[in-house]
Amino acid sequence: MPTNHQLRLYNSLGRRTEDFVPAGQTTGLYSCGPTVYSFPHLGNMRAYVFADTLRRALRWQGTAVRHVVNITDVGHAVADSDTGEDKLEVAAARERRSVLDIAAFYTDAFFVDLAALNILPADEYPRASAYVEQMIEFAAKLDKDGFTYQLPSGLYFDTSKDPGYGELAQMSAEGQLEAARLEYVEGRRRKTDFALWRAEDPGQRRVLRWDSPWGWGAPGWHLECSVMSMALLGEHFDMHTGGVDHRELHHVNEIAQSQAFLGDGRPWVRYWLHNEFLQLGAQKMAKSAGGAPRLADLTEAGYHPMAYRLFLLGGHYRSQLDFTPAAIDAAQATLRRLITRIQPLQPLPPVETRAAAQAATEGDPAAQRLLDTIDEAIAADLSTPKILAALQDALREPALTPDGQRAVIAAADALLGLGLATLAPADLEHRRALADLSGEEKRAIEELVADRTQARQDKDWARADQIRAQLDELGVDLTDTPDGPVWQLR
Repeated sequence: MPTNHQLRLYNSLGRRTEDFVPAGQTTGLYSCGPTVYSFPHLGNMRAYVFADTLRRALRWQGTAVRHVVNITDVGHAVADSDTGEDKLEVAAARERRSVLDIAAFYTDAFFVDLAALNILPADEYPRASAYVEQMIEFAAKLDKDGFTYQLPSGLYFDTSKDPGYGELAQMSAEGQLEAARLEYVEGRRRKTDFALWRAEDPGQRRVLRWDSPWGWGAPGWHLECSVMSMALLGEHFDMHTGGVDHRELHHVNEIAQSQAFLGDGRPWVRYWLHNEFLQLGAQKMAKSAGGAPRLADLTEAGYHPMAYRLFLLGGHYRSQLDFTPAAIDAAQATLRRLITRIQPLQPLPPVETRAAAQAATEGDPAAQRLLDTIDEAIAADLSTPKILAALQDALREPALTPDGQRAVIAAADALLGLGLATLAPADLEHRRALADLSGEEKRAIEELVADRTQARQDKDWARADQIRAQLDELGVDLTDTPDGPVWQLR
């Protein structure tokens, strides 16, 4: 009888792995979305592949989910600070377009990348600019309850009024003060105090501006997530996700203002999950660093978007990953081999939940063993590398029945989201590199492949291995299939 493994997740609040137990019939999930002032880069997109994996794990276990991903189109100051220009206004001036045009253009670019990476659509994508009145009301309640003070630069949350401030970051009050950003704000009582409302500087008129009890201006960056999540998921909900960089500041401030607003002594959100950085040249990939590659850069170079998703899933979401040409080459080659092996098994059954997978593998002990491995892996804090390993095992396990093999592959892909049921080897053709090959070069590769096939038929394994090494030096990936060898350039 298959085992239904309990989903256990690493909660950043407390830094421990815990059983996930939904508070109600539908799990509320909020993910910090993009600030739409430029194209999302590969590091940005890791957060959404991670949140999508979490969604798929919950679906697998039969848990209903309501997912909200915000769109920050106002209020996010340059350098994540409480002072200075808004990121969208800077981008609008640089590109000589309106702020609305900038927000719409880069929001569309974000959705294009979500679709390319096969990320399940969220239930809501609220825009911060549509919730400013609710943000003003939220800040007014905090002001009325004594959690704020006003300066010429805006309304600030007084972190000294929150004895638990910084718990998510696991820092003492002194540690938070030492780690706080160094920008100087005249009159601010503590460096950890943060803006709920950013007032216009005297004599300067913002492009995006609203009237408030504290003067004309715009909401602080942290305020939007508290307001929109509560508006769409309720005052308390189950899960909040984001990049690990949010764990030390943005999410700390979200918690402080939200729990002060609610005042009921209960944790605002019970589970906080964070994905690690993507490294590029030993540095965190960030827009401010410059030169960060986009998904479009990969596809223009001949890589399939699913190769990038596979690269991410090959590491645990809480592990830093080094993005290198060799790593994405390896992911593309692995994806090609998977597709080549799976295509003859099509069509795959529509298996998205554990219950459906168990029903589809009934009577096939080998399939049920692999299914149990997959279930155990996703339940162990979303261990996608182990699911990938189980998928590889399913492609070479001789004890599987054909139907059992298809069901296991479909189950693994329902969790990995690689779209293996619809991809074909031709989808991964490295168009630019193939176009650069001359007819003579292509014929030379074909001859080597044919020679290797003959050597294998003659059981001349040393010669076959020698030819494969030659092909590898030429940048050729070779996959042996039931219909013969298939080659592709890296």
